[in-house]
Amino acid sequence: MRKLLVTSFMTLDGVVQAPGGPDEDRDGGFTHGGWVVPHFDDQLGTVMTELVRRAGALLLGRRTYDIFAESWPLAPADDPIGSRLNALPKYVASRSLGAVPWQHSELLGGDAVAAVRELKQGDGGEIQVHGSAGLVQTLLRHDLVDALHLAVFPVLVGTGKRLFGDGTVPAGLRLTATATTGTGVVLTTYERAGRVEYGAMGPETGNW
Repeated sequence: MRKLLVTSFMTLDGVVQAPGGPDEDRDGGFTHGGWVVPHFDDQLGTVMTELVRRAGALLLGRRTYDIFAESWPLAPADDPIGSRLNALPKYVASRSLGAVPWQHSELLGGDAVAAVRELKQGDGGEIQVHGSAGLVQTLLRHDLVDALHLAVFPVLVGTGKRLFGDGTVPAGLRLTATATTGTGVVLTTYERAGRVEYGAMGPETGNW
């Protein structure tokens, strides 16, 4: 069974909208696009390169697919991330796209949730989701995410689409990796760890 890993760039207040540029996603009048750029250094680039090399396939929502399909095919042949993304199988969850011309792309028509479940049952290595905030909400709601790779940037923007919205399924998580870049980006990887455990604080329980 294949694991599904979500990779998200997020602000300290949980916003994942338009990390790479002002025109990526202006939904809701969002004016803070591009908040990743001042903090993206060589160290983070190395982390992302190693992460993408692990992927067996990409799973993308419509907006992220459009952004990637417009830019990554133009990457030089020796670009480690671009060459890998261009070569990988890409599955696109969208009801509005009629065609997905980026090489090795396949449109998941009909019931995308059922299609993702079927993909996870097959072979081929890790399925990675990058960006795709709306799709991530659906995957979380249907308990399809096995691990989260989060890059938390030292910035607050106040408004915007957040990674964990209404409908997120309660779940326990286990921290499996952590690092900090020179620009203050905190990198963490969490894997699923069963159900949420609860307790109580106070003198009567011995937990202070």
